[in-house]
Amino acid sequence: MALPDDKELESIFGDAIDLTTFKQILEMDEPGDNEFSSSIVFGFFEQAEETFESMDTALSDKDLEKLSELGHFLKGSSATLGLIKVRDGCEKIQRYGKQENLDGSPEPDAAVCLERVKEALTAVKSDYEEVETGLRKFYKEDEDE
Repeated sequence: MALPDDKELESIFGDAIDLTTFKQILEMDEPGDNEFSSSIVFGFFEQAEETFESMDTALSDKDLEKLSELGHFLKGSSATLGLIKVRDGCEKIQRYGKQENLDGSPEPDAAVCLERVKEALTAVKSDYEEVETGLRKFYKEDEDE
């Protein structure tokens, strides 16, 4: 199976995925078999769902430090797959959790930071759902084979 071209990938993912990064992962698959890349992607889905649950708990607990850690963790995982929007949203959560503005300057008001985390988390979950749908379509998980 040849690697899909950029137009095909763009039609599925739009600007949600860095095509260069994603194609590098696809290149690790055996010819005609997406087993390796799909295992990475579907492992990420499990990891992301668990992390979102932990973020919801940390948000309820008003635990900015934990939110920053979780944002950092998911930022790295999503960057590895080239999930640009998810990565960028997690960067925001990480910064707000550190009580920083996006430019890195301090934001001493914890309530402001928590509200920003809440907004960023809602956006990240939406971006994640969009890219998850695209990836499931790409791997044709929804089809009965």
